Amino acid sequence: MKWLNKLFRGGPNRGRGGRHLHEPAEESRVWGAPSRALDDRARAQKEKEDLGHAMALSSAEDLKRPNGYNWGEDTGDDYSKAPRDTLNSSAHPPFAPTPFYPHEYRRICGGCNQEIMYGNCLGCMDTYFHPNCFRCHSCGYPITEREFSLSGKHPYHKSCFKELNHPKCEVCFQFIPINAAGLIEYRCHPFWSQKYCPSHEYDNTARCCSCERLEPLNIKYYRLEDGRSLCLECMESAIMDTGDCQPLYHSIRDYYEGMQMRIDQQIPMLLVEREALNEAIVGEKNGFHHLPETRGLCLSEEQTVTSIHRRPRIGGHRLIGMRTQPQKLTRKCEVTAILVLYGLPRLLTGAILAHELMHAWLRLNGYRNLNPEVEEGICQVLSYMWLESEVMPSFQNMPSTSTSAASSYSSSKKGAKSHVENKLGEFFKNQIANDSSPAYGGGFRAANEAVNRYGLRRTLDHIHWTGFFPV
Repeated sequence: MKWLNKLFRGGPNRGRGGRHLHEPAEESRVWGAPSRALDDRARAQKEKEDLGHAMALSSAEDLKRPNGYNWGEDTGDDYSKAPRDTLNSSAHPPFAPTPFYPHEYRRICGGCNQEIMYGNCLGCMDTYFHPNCFRCHSCGYPITEREFSLSGKHPYHKSCFKELNHPKCEVCFQFIPINAAGLIEYRCHPFWSQKYCPSHEYDNTARCCSCERLEPLNIKYYRLEDGRSLCLECMESAIMDTGDCQPLYHSIRDYYEGMQMRIDQQIPMLLVEREALNEAIVGEKNGFHHLPETRGLCLSEEQTVTSIHRRPRIGGHRLIGMRTQPQKLTRKCEVTAILVLYGLPRLLTGAILAHELMHAWLRLNGYRNLNPEVEEGICQVLSYMWLESEVMPSFQNMPSTSTSAASSYSSSKKGAKSHVENKLGEFFKNQIANDSSPAYGGGFRAANEAVNRYGLRRTLDHIHWTGFFPV
């Protein structure tokens, strides 16, 4: 029965395919489609029928021999003719025996761990799969495409792998394009971690004038009448007119008084548009202004300033109907007025007021002709201290920039703030701490180091005597 052994030896090795490795299009490798074994159902059924007929005929021939089974040597030629001559004989009905595979040739599905008996199978990653068991690790559906992605030992549809690993722009929600060097290049905000396509920096995408986040495609920012944009989170606590800002202004004056830095003069405070603030800067002879945009100003000259008299109303996603009025400012002391840009959230407005009030305090207390790094630096420290006292999460671990009197005062006066407002406060603190300008950034870091080492009062005294920070 050598021909029967040949049948068994020839079967198990058919259809064992190889894998084809291609250069990856993504960060993981892309593999060619797994090979499919050739023993489809029609061929398997045909082989079963032929095998049954052959075994039946072999048994019949052996029984006809006088000595029963003949286990002698054979050439194989006689037995090879028998199936052809009596293939259609009905004397001995065919039967379907259970197929036998040597142990080393049995194929176990890598998906369901069941033996692969008949039908198509896929060869991949040194193992075999039922076609329905070769599934994407992400979506769970079978992989039928010509190529797939492999990450570790897990296969993915190419589209699923890209969805999981290729970053999407958080502005236009498209996959961030690959640059000429074949790399994924994107921009990322250092605080908010907002990832976006480089093109959005120059395609007129709106940016919040307060928190700097770009306007996503699915969210419309509010448009202020002077051309600025305001995101929804900053809009929640935005201060829109001079009357609304008065309680905040007086609370910061009280904050200064709690640190034994009382300001006795009644200094007017006005909220103004961008154009009015820029005009006031032009008319101011002294002072150093933050670029690219100044948000507050401590005036020392007499001017007529247009202030926000009545807050604008919401019309769709625009703020319209704002009423302004001109106001003549007369010089009664070293400080004429404090101007702040309208439409900013409460914590940013307060930080600007704290900064400008420090300018006023220095001028009213005889601190003259300070260089920008010293004056702007110490004003930024006071702004940072006020923010620090307002933001609840960091209050427990704040550095020694503020005195114990100020911290106890502010903690008794402030109320609980929302997570959104606390996060904005942390952002404004981060802006001050990481400012790159020599006067506002370098000055703040030098001033903050001096205050941490010597305390606020000793630092101010040293500035008054020498014009510089103590070292």
